[in-house]
Amino acid sequence: MKYITLNNGVKMPQLGLGVFQIEDFDTAKKTVLTGLKNGYRLIDTATAYKNESAVGEAIKESDIRREDIFVTSKLWVQDMTYDGAKRGFQSSLDKLGLDYIDLYLLHLPIGDIFGAWHALEELYETGKIRAIGVSNFEPSRLVDFIHFNKVIPAVNQIKLNIFNQQTEIREFMHDYDIKLEAWGPFDEGKHNIFKDLLLTKIGEKYQKSAAQVALRWIIEQNAIAIPKSTHEERLVQNMDIFDFSLTDEDLKEISTFNIDNSRLGYHDPEEVSRILDLEFH
Repeated sequence: MKYITLNNGVKMPQLGLGVFQIEDFDTAKKTVLTGLKNGYRLIDTATAYKNESAVGEAIKESDIRREDIFVTSKLWVQDMTYDGAKRGFQSSLDKLGLDYIDLYLLHLPIGDIFGAWHALEELYETGKIRAIGVSNFEPSRLVDFIHFNKVIPAVNQIKLNIFNQQTEIREFMHDYDIKLEAWGPFDEGKHNIFKDLLLTKIGEKYQKSAAQVALRWIIEQNAIAIPKSTHEERLVQNMDIFDFSLTDEDLKEISTFNIDNSRLGYHDPEEVSRILDLEFH
């Protein structure tokens, strides 16, 4: 496993297991246990995923040393205030059954994000959180955030994959030493990504699948990837991407896949209203 060093010196695995949309307790627990058994050491969950308790149970049952597992969770928008962040973080901590969380993110740039961030800064200073960051923040929002807060986010988790290559924001985050973590690394299976002929052709040179090539592209952008799967065979395959490198020609061909550099923020009033109506407690 390769590790990324965050801007506060904390080392984070570059490949992890995302558990979005695995709400069933037994399925989520089994998936995390299977991932840990097969070498995963980064687990990415959130209040909104409704599976923090299952993740915590799997970590406890795995008997792997706590310090060897990197756990990420996220604050949902209903708790996006100073007091709400303290409350939301404690709820996540309790559900996970842990003494600390390795990385805690503001899930969306909605609500009193400055108040919530100040609460996270205090929790970070006490050691309850090893690193704090954000999710789905555009460059303009990040600049605002950086200039008016004491702690610079260590991570910004955004949608990044071969179809959403986010060149502009990657360059910006590199300048500020904010690590990019890719959610949706397979774009939820869209565009026939698992059987794409060009990705398959590239993969044949290295005896890898199209999915492995797509994941390797993210790794070579110095980003962190958190693919999701409930199938052990796929979990093992996703982990097996550190024994080859893409050539300049491969990268040039993959650059042609970029069809969407859409904005990350939430600018549609109806979408924001829908999000604000979602509650996860």
